[in-house]
Amino acid sequence: MSNSVRLPWPPKELSPNFHGKRREHMRAKKAYRTTCWAEALAAKLRAPDSEKIALKVEFFPPNRRSRDDDNLVSSFKHGRDGIALALRIDDKRFRTVPTFHDEVVPGGEIIVTLEPL
Repeated sequence: MSNSVRLPWPPKELSPNFHGKRREHMRAKKAYRTTCWAEALAAKLRAPDSEKIALKVEFFPPNRRSRDDDNLVSSFKHGRDGIALALRIDDKRFRTVPTFHDEVVPGGEIIVTLEPL
């Protein structure tokens, strides 16, 4: 059992600034939600017993390109949904606490930690 999981960086199609085809966005949305669901299950992620849960999300970018913090949180929305699905809980219990790191990780990664509130 664990209270944290490492997840891949969200695909560019999930950015609020993406202006490609809707079909590409829908495929990326489903694939990323499924990936995060599977990673949460593999990590044996467990939800705290509290009513509200701090969803601490640490963003480690794939490169030094400048990014808006609100776009990163928005891009991760479907990953958050995948985690909630794996935990079999309603994601309205989550209170997102984002942290944005300058440290570059090849390919990028997100570390999610669950804590009671």
